[in-house]
Amino acid sequence: MNAVDFSPLFRTAIGFDRLARLVEGARGTEAQSYPPYNIERTGEDSYVLTLAVAGFSESELELEVKGDTLLVAGRPAEQQGAARSYLHRGIAGRAFERRFVLADHLVVKGAELRNGLLHVGLERVVPEALKPRRIEIATSAPAQPKLVEAQAA
Repeated sequence: MNAVDFSPLFRTAIGFDRLARLVEGARGTEAQSYPPYNIERTGEDSYVLTLAVAGFSESELELEVKGDTLLVAGRPAEQQGAARSYLHRGIAGRAFERRFVLADHLVVKGAELRNGLLHVGLERVVPEALKPRRIEIATSAPAQPKLVEAQAA
């Protein structure tokens, strides 16, 4: 597949560096399928990201928010004792790293590991200064009509 150079589009653009990073990031990554995940909208400004992380404990999972990116990583602990001999191994236990780009003002509220699923709560928290606000229009008292007296000529 031929690489497309988008740099001329961003040479004269100011303030679109986040968009440029998104385009570059999308070009350089293959579609990931592990671990599978759901993104659920639970309210007008709240979401839950659920990842299937069967076989991982809390100590083997890591969540980190850096800028506008949420990083979820899993690193299985080394197996102690005798080596296991599997007849079939369908439960993936490999290390993974998933990145999710967060929209503006989206913050991670917490995470919970339950029944092999990692639930990450997200909420949009818009600062008061950026929320729409209603501006009242003041009315002034109507001006009194001026009477102009003219003298007859």
